Amino acid sequence: MSIDRLINLLAAITLIELMLTIGLSATLADVSAVARDWRGVIRAGIANYICVPAAAVVLILLFRAPPLVAAGVMIVAVCPGAPYGPPFTALAKGDVARAVGLMVILAGSSAILAPVLLQALLPHVTDGQAAQVDSVRIVRTLALVQFLPLCVGLAVAAHRAALAQRLRKPLGRLSALLNVSLLGLILATQFHMLAAIRVRGYVGMLALLATSAAAGWLLGGRLEADRKTLATTTAVRNVGVGLVIAGGSFPGTPAVTFTTAYALVQTVITAVAAVAVGRRVVAMASSSPTPRADADRHRATPPFSHEGSYG
Repeated sequence: MSIDRLINLLAAITLIELMLTIGLSATLADVSAVARDWRGVIRAGIANYICVPAAAVVLILLFRAPPLVAAGVMIVAVCPGAPYGPPFTALAKGDVARAVGLMVILAGSSAILAPVLLQALLPHVTDGQAAQVDSVRIVRTLALVQFLPLCVGLAVAAHRAALAQRLRKPLGRLSALLNVSLLGLILATQFHMLAAIRVRGYVGMLALLATSAAAGWLLGGRLEADRKTLATTTAVRNVGVGLVIAGGSFPGTPAVTFTTAYALVQTVITAVAAVAVGRRVVAMASSSPTPRADADRHRATPPFSHEGSYG
């Protein structure tokens, strides 16, 4: 078996296990609560399936990315619903239950929308090169390795809650092991490509990450917690799905390299940003006067409010 086929197989196994774990960790209540807020779902869809891909197209043209790099950028841009959304939302003191619901909805819908968007957009950013993606095959693959395991996990969590509870911890550890193994294999086999990425390449990654977060923040709604939740959920792309698509359509190319590099960049930067935002929330809450302190000051000053601030 060639290295490229091994990477593709490991990526598929990792995604299956990851989607199963996500399903076991979610609840139908979380998903249905988000689904009932149809305006919020539409805003999330616009942020993830219109704003982020549009930003990716602009950045590709601005940086004049080579065709296979452009393919990697577009693959990352059309794959939302990353499993890191809820834990990063928790770090940023957002609405974790909403993040879980959004993650499930976006991960499930991307099995169909990601291949469709790639089929439509790739020819325009690669000048006809590297644009040969079989959208039907990708939909079929993602239905089997992403959507089906997700549904199985949700069904087990809904009807066999005790079993789901027992499985979460070992499957979570297995998921971490598989992800580390996959990234390690790609790093080992494509280190020369990763090392060849220039500074402007990382600048482009940071620009895409910042634009994605901004789209989620602006479309997150009126509540600060909802804005932080959608900003975080939109910022982190589902690179597990991206690696399955890139490895299957463009094996051993810069498309896989970009997807891997972006996974590392987005994880580190988003985690740091989420921790910083969360600490700011705690600091602002601790500095706010308590009702007793207000009374002691005879209401000389109005209560401090940080509603609407990013923190």
